[in-house]
Amino acid sequence: MLIVIAELELHPIDFQEEFPPDVIDLGADARQTTVLKTSGRAQLVEEHHGKRKVIKDIRLQGDLATTLELPCARCLDPVTQSVARTFDLLYRPLGTDAGNEELSVTAAEAEIGYYQGEGVLLEDALREQVLLALPLKVVCRENCKGLCPTCGKNRNTEGCSCAPPPADPRWSPLKDLREKLEH
Repeated sequence: MLIVIAELELHPIDFQEEFPPDVIDLGADARQTTVLKTSGRAQLVEEHHGKRKVIKDIRLQGDLATTLELPCARCLDPVTQSVARTFDLLYRPLGTDAGNEELSVTAAEAEIGYYQGEGVLLEDALREQVLLALPLKVVCRENCKGLCPTCGKNRNTEGCSCAPPPADPRWSPLKDLREKLEH
């Protein structure tokens, strides 16, 4: 859904959309398993810079909810992750801030995105919000044993007969210190 500036100049746009899996590209690791539901409002925000310059920003407010499948960071088994998020985004025309001398960016300015052309594609904003809602690492369970670094077997489902890797000699001073502290 393209949110167009020309239409926002006439009136705010309320949206309520559903995106089935694989419509929004979330990258190689995340797979959407349920419909992504979103609703909200887009409106035009005019900023006056100086006497004659008016910048037309797009403000998107709403929420989204879906379920994703991600690989476990230790064993690569699929993990189901629910995502629900409320968003309040501001998009400014690309190039508006170009040419200004180098200034420090305030926290509010760091939250500004940029659009090019006649408007903002809602799918792009949702993709960004879903990816921001994901944790850096997902594990299938807290005590996940992961994959064997030698043979690659999943140590949660089957054991392997690989010998433990030799200790790195650079850690021996810390090992000696630990033994001293324990005794």
